[in-house]
Amino acid sequence: MSERSARVWAGIDAGKGHHWAAVVDEAGTTLWSKKVGNDETAILTALGEILELADEVHWAVDISGTSSALLPALLAAHGQRAVYVPGRTVNRMAGAYRGEAKTDARDAYVIAETARQRRDFTAIEVPAQLAADLALPTAHRSDLIADRVRMINRLRDVLTGIFPALERAFDYSAHKGALVRLTGYQTPAALRRRGRARLTAWLANRSVRGADAVADTALEAADAQRTVLPGEDVAAAIVADLAVRILALDDRLKRIDKQIRDAFHAHPQAEIIESLPGVGPTLGAELVVAAGDLTAYAGHLASAAGLVPVPRDSRRRTGNLHRPKRYSRRPRRVFYPPAQSSIIKDGPNRDFYLKKRAEGCKHVQAVIALARRRVSVLWPLLRDNRVFTSAPVAQTA
Repeated sequence: MSERSARVWAGIDAGKGHHWAAVVDEAGTTLWSKKVGNDETAILTALGEILELADEVHWAVDISGTSSALLPALLAAHGQRAVYVPGRTVNRMAGAYRGEAKTDARDAYVIAETARQRRDFTAIEVPAQLAADLALPTAHRSDLIADRVRMINRLRDVLTGIFPALERAFDYSAHKGALVRLTGYQTPAALRRRGRARLTAWLANRSVRGADAVADTALEAADAQRTVLPGEDVAAAIVADLAVRILALDDRLKRIDKQIRDAFHAHPQAEIIESLPGVGPTLGAELVVAAGDLTAYAGHLASAAGLVPVPRDSRRRTGNLHRPKRYSRRPRRVFYPPAQSSIIKDGPNRDFYLKKRAEGCKHVQAVIALARRRVSVLWPLLRDNRVFTSAPVAQTA
């Protein structure tokens, strides 16, 4: 291009190995379209070429995550800001253009055109150091929790095949003593040979709480089964291995929880977030990672978490509200599970839940309403920089 445009829009179809960037002018004409490697040198080279095309460049990216983390960081370092165009929006906008081909170049062009026509997309903010320090541990903790659930389910399935009475006797997802006992004894015959006294002593030497109760329950289950099932020895070895891995995973989770707790307490509003009943360091860290700068929400935190109903009206049909489909899952995970667990105990949360049920709301609707109310409580606390108290705050002139 020999002429320098006043404004252009750069759409980037982000990927792990490479990105594809396309630049359009105010008339929608493609000025630049190239494949860009996902490394610093390639991105900076493309950045320089695009900035030479116009006095003002508007950037848009379809992925805001780890695969594209380098891109917004480099843009921010050079005074450029990018907006996030959701993939669903790109998919729908692609149908408005000619052709049915699906290529990276076409997706980048659609992203640029969408950003040119719409100005209401959310800007991508480079996370602060504290949010970055919390992002990886919280994500890693979620992966470890998923691995633990999978191994617990596998252990119970294998144990049911050889010793169903023992599988029913304990909750292996929450009973550490039962897992410790499985590392040494998995079959009815092995438990009976060990005996109550020696089994209790074996468990006590491994710091199992209530060793005598664990031994009694295990021996009661062993007395109920005298038949040796096929493949018992192989299954017992698998059960022992799974129990050892679950216990090691629990130790890793404790270390990660401590790391998250220490990092979260460095946040200036950590005390305020934790003061809300049901929100601890883990959920607070999830909120910081998902929301980033909490003051940027300016009161629409509930909408971002998908706790605000969306109207679906047409002509005479009004007042038809439904649950939103597009929202951030991480903030919702911060507010919905604590609201669901808070209704177990007596208090204002349970009273509000029962009030909504009496009004005709279903269980899920009442819990969502309670979560929305908790957001309405948390936001003023963050805004006014004060902790939660059950007593009403005195109004001042």
